[in-house]
Amino acid sequence: MDKFRMIFQFLQSNQESFMNGICGIMALASAQMYSAFDFNCPCLPHYNLAYGLGILLVPPFILFLLGFVLNNNVSMLAEEWRRPRGQRGKDPSVLRYMFCSMAQRAMIAPVVWVSMTLLDGKCITCAFCTSVPVKTLGNASHAGLSQGEIKRVLARIPCKEIYDGQELIANEVAVRYLRCISQALGWCFVLLMTTLAFLVRSLRPCFTQAAFLKSRYWSHYIDIERKLFDEMCAEHARSFAKVCIQQFFEGMSTDLVATRCHPPRKAPADVGEAAEKLLGITDQATMNTALKSWHKCKPPLHLHPPAIPRSNGWAGEGQRPAHTPVPRREMAAYYSRV
Repeated sequence: MDKFRMIFQFLQSNQESFMNGICGIMALASAQMYSAFDFNCPCLPHYNLAYGLGILLVPPFILFLLGFVLNNNVSMLAEEWRRPRGQRGKDPSVLRYMFCSMAQRAMIAPVVWVSMTLLDGKCITCAFCTSVPVKTLGNASHAGLSQGEIKRVLARIPCKEIYDGQELIANEVAVRYLRCISQALGWCFVLLMTTLAFLVRSLRPCFTQAAFLKSRYWSHYIDIERKLFDEMCAEHARSFAKVCIQQFFEGMSTDLVATRCHPPRKAPADVGEAAEKLLGITDQATMNTALKSWHKCKPPLHLHPPAIPRSNGWAGEGQRPAHTPVPRREMAAYYSRV
């Protein structure tokens, strides 16, 4: 159990590296899925286009959504976007930064799928086989075939075993033509995505460095604040449960003392420490009110430093007149204790 807890804490402290690893695994998984996928074109004029484009676009969309689902910051972004304004305002630039960061990671696996699909060429061959220029590559003067029959013959180009239009256009010629176009589109897509990633990752901070640093800082703050709040709630719940259980057994021991006259045992020290951690919230209604208040109106991001105790607030030795300045060393020691 301790090993799993250590692994979980390591993943929490290295969340960005962990998410990058998840995106890389998803990219490799998408490539493996495509290589293991059995592509079977229907070879029908009215279904080839829908099937080919569906294989090209639907799995990347699913992988894109899956990238958002596996990102832990999605719920944090939704909570920050939907929460009431209350005492703390919402910065749209921070929300945009968080969404763009998640979208960049979620786009890795879909880009890999689309790139491999275009470079392989099967989807484009299936989708656009009926658009092959027969006048340029084949025998357009082939007699006895209507326009509909020509479309039906061309739709069988991806299915080499049932293709029967060699007199109209050679199967190998049509497949090479469509695969060449598909691979050209694939390399253009790879170049476009690489250039776009370079511009987003490298040039954006150069133009808006101050806004970029501000958005990144407050996005990290929101993430850390949420984690610390969850940890604080868990610690409070543990202390609350420990005190409740202790009071239950104390009541039971009181009944046993009344019936059997056994002396009650002293409360353990850890229960006393747990009672100190309740911070004044000792009933369910107060806790529900505190949680509701945190959700509706988070405290403003403005910390008030504690006032330095004056001479009339200190008792005993070490009192200093109000007009006497406090030495710098004592000021530093005081703030270090605070």
